[in-house]
Amino acid sequence: MNKQISRRDFLKSSAAAAAAVSLPTIIPATAFGANDKVTLGCVGLGIQGMGNMQTFRGNTDVKVVAVCDVHDAQLARGKKAVDDFYGNQDCATFKDFRELMQRKDLDAVQITAPDHWHVLMALEAVRRGKHMYCEKPVGWSVRAAQALRKAVKASNVVFQFGTQQRSTGQFRRACELVRNGKIGKLQTILVGVPGSWTYPKQDAEPVPKELDYPMWLGPAPLAPYCYQRCRPYSKGQGWGGYSIWYCISDYCLGMIGNWGVHHLDIAQWGNNTDVSGPTEIAGSGMFPKDMLTDCATHWQVENRYANGVTLIHMDDATARKHPLQKNGHGHGVLFLGSEGWIHVDRQGMDAEPKSLIKLQTGPDELHLFKSTNHHVNFIDAVRGLTKPAAPIESAVCSDILCNLEQIAIKLNRKLRWDPAQESFLNDDEANKLLDRPMHNGWKIA
Repeated sequence: MNKQISRRDFLKSSAAAAAAVSLPTIIPATAFGANDKVTLGCVGLGIQGMGNMQTFRGNTDVKVVAVCDVHDAQLARGKKAVDDFYGNQDCATFKDFRELMQRKDLDAVQITAPDHWHVLMALEAVRRGKHMYCEKPVGWSVRAAQALRKAVKASNVVFQFGTQQRSTGQFRRACELVRNGKIGKLQTILVGVPGSWTYPKQDAEPVPKELDYPMWLGPAPLAPYCYQRCRPYSKGQGWGGYSIWYCISDYCLGMIGNWGVHHLDIAQWGNNTDVSGPTEIAGSGMFPKDMLTDCATHWQVENRYANGVTLIHMDDATARKHPLQKNGHGHGVLFLGSEGWIHVDRQGMDAEPKSLIKLQTGPDELHLFKSTNHHVNFIDAVRGLTKPAAPIESAVCSDILCNLEQIAIKLNRKLRWDPAQESFLNDDEANKLLDRPMHNGWKIA
């Protein structure tokens, strides 16, 4: 094969594959009987995709019936995992997500593709009337996220965002304690997440026969193939096993968004602004130069809210050095109030006074929506038994915040934001960055 696919051949292939993904026709939700299983198709079979699929597969109310990936090896691995579990050869395979979603026997889909694909795949799921568990972040742009929110709200599909901390006890408890005034008046929130990593530029390589590279790129700009550009998420390579594409801005915002959306979602939940947003954003960041990766490795962004709270989002290394940090924390969410503080991350809670750690929310106090298993919650919502723990409204608001921060550090100046109109005030340059072009024939109609 040639060192890199020609532009003409690429566009010819992409144009044939890329019919516009339009806004949905409303399709009634499926009615489930007591013994009916939710049939699930899984799109994207890297480590995150396989992990989600295996979790769903173990639910007795679910039957995985189809898998999809643009890598032949990952597709085969996914099919084998499903078939081995059920003891048959029934799992269908697809390399084009639209073909999988056309199946009339499919109730729901799991979307675990690279970030730049999330909106297009989610819109196709809505159009086909499929409920969805969509990995975070929404990713592509503010305008794309808004289009998805509009489509989901106009439909009867269940949308669950992959911000699974919403279904983790210590995060809900921390937010309940803050919102019930247990640390006094909330003043400041510090958020720390891993910084993006770097990787040097690579020479162009022949596209392997087992990879549908045009479908991997999809709406992203044309780029010469190299293994590291779209290497699957795998243990022992890159930071914590993550793929390099997480830190290439054509496919991802970097960790300010991909990891940031987790803790920013919790910060806004505790601030009671998870369906709103800040009014001012200002910050700066450090971006690698002349590398394959180009996302910010270090940053500090201050978001000011109408209620007087300031949310400061940083990479972990910067967060550990912040003068307001407590007990050596850096990673996680630190709520600082007039009478104490609460820190929460995936390892647990810390607080001052210490009594807050074991304090339970009283029966007459605010209780936030409780889910103890994000995947089970999604399936129960599909079956009409509950609502999703991470619905489209909070998903988009948390995602928008990541995008606002990215724009702020790119422009390196203070921005004023109208959370009701979802636009910057008197700032054409910043407003242009709320959208980004899609390529190779893909578009949101």
